[in-house]
Amino acid sequence: MASETIPESGSVHPNVQHGGGTMYATPYVAPAHGFVGLSERPEKFNGNDFKWWQHKMLLYLTTLNLARFLQEDAPDLGDNPDRQTVAIVDAWKHSKFLCKNYILNGLDNALCNVYSPMLNAKALWESLEKKYKTEDAGSKKFVVGKFLDLKIVDSKTVMNQVQEFQLILRDIHAEGMVLGESFQVAALIENLPPTWKDFKNYLKHKRKEIKLEDLIVRWKIEEDNRQSANLECSYFSRIAAVLGDYRQETVSTVAG
Repeated sequence: MASETIPESGSVHPNVQHGGGTMYATPYVAPAHGFVGLSERPEKFNGNDFKWWQHKMLLYLTTLNLARFLQEDAPDLGDNPDRQTVAIVDAWKHSKFLCKNYILNGLDNALCNVYSPMLNAKALWESLEKKYKTEDAGSKKFVVGKFLDLKIVDSKTVMNQVQEFQLILRDIHAEGMVLGESFQVAALIENLPPTWKDFKNYLKHKRKEIKLEDLIVRWKIEEDNRQSANLECSYFSRIAAVLGDYRQETVSTVAG
């Protein structure tokens, strides 16, 4: 009988399947623990941004050659397994155990306590998907609602409102949705308040050629111009008021 070989990290090991009493070898790749540095360990999942965490965890498990255990079931030992077949199945079960615990280690303490009783990596992965992908769908509706409810007001500065807009866009992109730059430009222009009517009409003729960054710059310049005009108006109003008081005092003095 051929001597058994223990698979090294990242090595190929035969995976035995039975068909008509004959054994067939298929590749089994053992965990490549020496290559963990190729992908960063994802931050612990706390119930938020599941899609992003799942992507990072899947990449991490793939680097470890463990991602296959999220889908596969244990190989069949058959009726009369030899020592090599038993060793292969034991190695497979050990790798699946590692896969499950890498996932559990990627959960925060509260979630780890909830999901640690799961039987294997496949069941754990499917349970997380069932719960948090559904919640992500609700989150997607929420961020779309935030975008549709966007209102630009005079009571906030341009930069504050630009930051709010960019945060909404970041949330939309995190949900896997993409808004073209021309659409973003049009959305900002259409949401300008009535007090910006002239500026809005000017931009409508430019929106096909204007970039988002250019729009923000022009918007900020227009705000600065308005503030300067308001200061000048306020300054001259105060002068007019002072002159009015002076004239009134002069008239009163002459009359007296």
